[in-house]
Amino acid sequence: MSAATGELPRATPRPRASRPRRAWCTGLLAGVLATAFAATAIAQPAAPAAATNRAEYPLTLARGSRILVAARIDGHPVTALLDSAAEATMIDRAFARRLGLGRGAAATGHGSGEAAFDADLVPGVSLEAVGLALANQTVAVVDLTDVGRRLLGRRIDVILGREIFDAARLTIDLGRRRIAVAPAGVTPPGVRLELVAEHGVETVPVRIEDGETVRATFDLGNGSHVLIGRAYAERAGLLTDGRPVASERGGGLGGEVARQTFVLRSLELAGRRFESVRAAIDAQDTASAVNLGVSLLRHFVITTDFAGRAVWLQPQPAGDHLR
Repeated sequence: MSAATGELPRATPRPRASRPRRAWCTGLLAGVLATAFAATAIAQPAAPAAATNRAEYPLTLARGSRILVAARIDGHPVTALLDSAAEATMIDRAFARRLGLGRGAAATGHGSGEAAFDADLVPGVSLEAVGLALANQTVAVVDLTDVGRRLLGRRIDVILGREIFDAARLTIDLGRRRIAVAPAGVTPPGVRLELVAEHGVETVPVRIEDGETVRATFDLGNGSHVLIGRAYAERAGLLTDGRPVASERGGGLGGEVARQTFVLRSLELAGRRFESVRAAIDAQDTASAVNLGVSLLRHFVITTDFAGRAVWLQPQPAGDHLR
């Protein structure tokens, strides 16, 4: 489970073999996967994606409201965790070996955990999902064993990143558990929000407790609480106004971390006001002011258009977001 400033965070390389190394970061925090690559971005420019049809495809909300979809990697079927904030698809090392993927450029990653981790950036991989076929993509091969155990209680073979979102307009209905390629020439229903890139991930406008409008990461890979960047929390006084603050274990790639949790009095998104919203502090230096995950986005039928720099949020019919 994040380049509006024009400067991407860099990881500190560690010795590893003699292959060229690239440094990159990933912010997987209890389901948030956001990758920002220093130097050369690993994702290939999206070739025209072929949609096999316009049918709807099923999705599953797994433990922690994490979205799973059927996919194929180099023609091999796999269940993938869908993550709109992942700058590139990530493949578990054991699964990559079964596929016979070759070695790629070495990289050091920094996730939301305390330790760095190693990755191989492997080019020339084909990705298929929701009727889209993308050829010649570069993927990050990493060890997802610990992340799968802690987030889903089972292995994760693939985290399907934003390549799919860049390739086509998608409609995601979490209430009905369906996802489909949406027609490009029709204005989707709902409130249109402009997408703006920050730290390599897409953001939408929100208001916290009637304060100023800030940018929030649009993160379908976040199955946990709303995340609040520490810098913004301190600026807004969210942890110093006497409200109860608790602690819980979280974190993704790089291991577990302790996070402060609390309750936001209100959060406004796409004209809708949510009250008593559970939140946790994201202490990463590159954290957006806010990170919105499935806990709030499931209240809407979502249409994404990353290429067109927009997302539409249409309120779910009463009760659908709870099914």
